[in-house]
Amino acid sequence: MTRNDTRKIGSVRLRAWVMGISWRDLAATLGPILLIGLVTIWAAFRFVRPAPPDTITITSGPDDSTFQTTAEKYRTILARNGVKLRILPSQGSVENLKRLSDPSFQVDVGFVQGGVSAGTAIDNLVSLGSIFYEPLAVFYRGAAPVDQLSGLRGKRLAIGLEGSGTRSLALALLKVNGIEAGGSTALVDLGGEGAAQALLERKVDAVFLMGDSAAAPILRKLLFTSGIHLLDFAQADAYIRRFRYLNKLELPMGCIDFGKNLPARDVHLIGPTVEIVARQDLHPALSDLLIEAAQEVHGAAGLMHRAGEFPAPLEHEFPISDDASRYYKSGKSFLYRHLPFWLASLVDRMMVVFVPIVMVLIPGLRLVPSLYRFRIRSRIYRCYGALLTLERDILAHSTPDQRQELLARLHDIEEAANIMKVPLSFADEFYVLRGHISFVSDRLMNSTLSSRGAPVTAQEPER
Repeated sequence: MTRNDTRKIGSVRLRAWVMGISWRDLAATLGPILLIGLVTIWAAFRFVRPAPPDTITITSGPDDSTFQTTAEKYRTILARNGVKLRILPSQGSVENLKRLSDPSFQVDVGFVQGGVSAGTAIDNLVSLGSIFYEPLAVFYRGAAPVDQLSGLRGKRLAIGLEGSGTRSLALALLKVNGIEAGGSTALVDLGGEGAAQALLERKVDAVFLMGDSAAAPILRKLLFTSGIHLLDFAQADAYIRRFRYLNKLELPMGCIDFGKNLPARDVHLIGPTVEIVARQDLHPALSDLLIEAAQEVHGAAGLMHRAGEFPAPLEHEFPISDDASRYYKSGKSFLYRHLPFWLASLVDRMMVVFVPIVMVLIPGLRLVPSLYRFRIRSRIYRCYGALLTLERDILAHSTPDQRQELLARLHDIEEAANIMKVPLSFADEFYVLRGHISFVSDRLMNSTLSSRGAPVTAQEPER
């Protein structure tokens, strides 16, 4: 490539740089700011949770069980906030957990008692907190008192239905007492009202009942039936040390019926806590509503717990969700605490757009005038850069060919300045540039005259 070709390429680039008009400068300056703002808003919509759904699904327990009646109470409370709770009956805790861990099953939350997660994938499940103790009630028929499960060996035992937490816990406790299926003890898959009726009809000798499969009236009926007794766990302390998810509970004397003094003495029981287990993608607003419902339903004192003891962020097999932890520490968020649920949800979504505008767009737009001025001045400075280089070359070159090239370069700079378009506010800087071009032009002409000793006329450069 010849020196003349190099000059032509430089001339074309210089023209391209200075010929831009002001609206293009404005677009080039404002465009990136707007693009960044739009990307920020898109990211907010992409990664911030959407508006909460108006319907959620809970997997509960058998009809008339404690789990089922609790879910019905939750449904009434959630309905006040315009959220519909769809209740799916189940066999109990084990089936609830299987449903929650199955991504293809349409369910959001469920009641799960402690100690039933073995062999189930629970990585995507979180707890919203424990809501009550679930005592294991073992009723047996016979005159001789029984205070150990080993005393039921060789009997017919109703241990709960497949899929219930009752059956899972009964099998675990019987196993450590040396009682397993296939031995001398008959283990019958009966639960709830069916198991209680079988005990009353002497079809079984003992039944294992818990809230996930039995209703409170069934338990009361058995307590009032002559010849049927509630097993007092004499080894309760040993059980809670072996099974960390169990708690030692006490049924105080006379708490069922003061007049008849039922029970006639304090009865020691064992049992896990029941948790509200949810999938990780449960909306934070719905998490707050469910915990709020749990506080209303379980916050008062009961036979097995003190007032205010539940719900509680007791972490067992499932980690407490971040949203639940935040709620237990500080309560509902400001919007949901002071506005109706539907309005708070709407404002919350609007904030997703408002925050990026305040944090990104507004500061960015304040930079636009400075960036715009820089872009216009850089066009003028580009001519100055070419002019300074030319002036240095005037001092360094002295041959006729080199002086001819300098004249051509000066002509390119003058032409670029002539076609330059700048806003009126930059007219003073533009005319200062034109004056400096004239100054360098005079210097080049004087240098040419001095070298030749006679006047010369600058020739039009070849194009």
